[in-house]
Amino acid sequence: MLDITQRPLLVYWELTRACELACRHCRAEAVPNRHPDELTTEEGFRLLDQLTAFGTPLPHIVITGGDPLKRPDLWELVRAARERGFTIAITPSGTYALTPDIVRRFKGEGIWMMALSIDGSTAERHDGIRQVPGSFEQTVRAAGWARDANLPIQVNTLVCEQTADDLPAVYDLITSLGAARWSLFFLIQVGRGKGLEEVSPEHSERLCKWLFEKANEGKVDIKTTEAPHYRRVALQHDLSKKPNRIAETVRRGFGIRDGAGIMFVSHVGDVYPSGFLPRKAGNVREQSPVEIYRHSPLFRSLRDVDQLKGKCRYCDYRRVCGGSRARAFAYTGDPLESDPLCPYISEEARSRGYGLVAV
Repeated sequence: MLDITQRPLLVYWELTRACELACRHCRAEAVPNRHPDELTTEEGFRLLDQLTAFGTPLPHIVITGGDPLKRPDLWELVRAARERGFTIAITPSGTYALTPDIVRRFKGEGIWMMALSIDGSTAERHDGIRQVPGSFEQTVRAAGWARDANLPIQVNTLVCEQTADDLPAVYDLITSLGAARWSLFFLIQVGRGKGLEEVSPEHSERLCKWLFEKANEGKVDIKTTEAPHYRRVALQHDLSKKPNRIAETVRRGFGIRDGAGIMFVSHVGDVYPSGFLPRKAGNVREQSPVEIYRHSPLFRSLRDVDQLKGKCRYCDYRRVCGGSRARAFAYTGDPLESDPLCPYISEEARSRGYGLVAV
């Protein structure tokens, strides 16, 4: 079993914030041009060398942005990561820079999975979020190219009040595209996302139950981002009675949350617990990312469920869930406070005055 006190499961590496899209929920507030202080190619090689010090098993690296295709040295960095033994996933933007040749090259360079964002079941709905006409059609085409290249795809979908009613239609679309995984990002109001509206706790509960029902159909693996209470919902349905694939998909996320099994390295080398929790713990130009992850007070506190506050501290499921630390920070300025999106109140939390009714 992975010891997340010693190594993350996932390292998100934001190569650049440059991107041709202007998505309404973009945490990076991406812009068309690259930042002059981005990590250089040589600094990228050094970062990869530093990350190997986590030891076996090495974390998976998710190359993200902005749009990674904006970096002319992308292929050099991918090749260097593969040479060092890393498993690589990539999240290109749905623009005309993403071509059949690029998708085939992802496969040829040994990239394990490509993640595409689909935030609506139609061009009108998706492009309304991405704010660039044609993004929907290009993304759907890219999914087809990936299928032809035998490159697995993950589809990322935003969950907020503006998209929630469309999720059943998005599910039908992404299963028809042959996606291996569906990852639903429950909005955190950071960056441009401050202009969108989160679903209510009660609505999030209904959505998590619906998602678990869809997972049971077995058409696609389903996971949530910044909604770890999905795991609690799954456990309440008794995973021991579910097919092995579904149970394993849920269990794989147990205990994984911002700063616990997750680390984010920004385009300028700043290290955060995740891309959605903007509290800097260090910079790879000055410190080893391994030391930052293992020993910084911020990361250590986020991994310690006994330091959680409010109803999360007394929750029966705190070790498998732990709440969204990013949302707690967005609401209160304290990443250890309760996650306000989860409506569950344990008996112990109720006895201490947190809420009136348990889910």
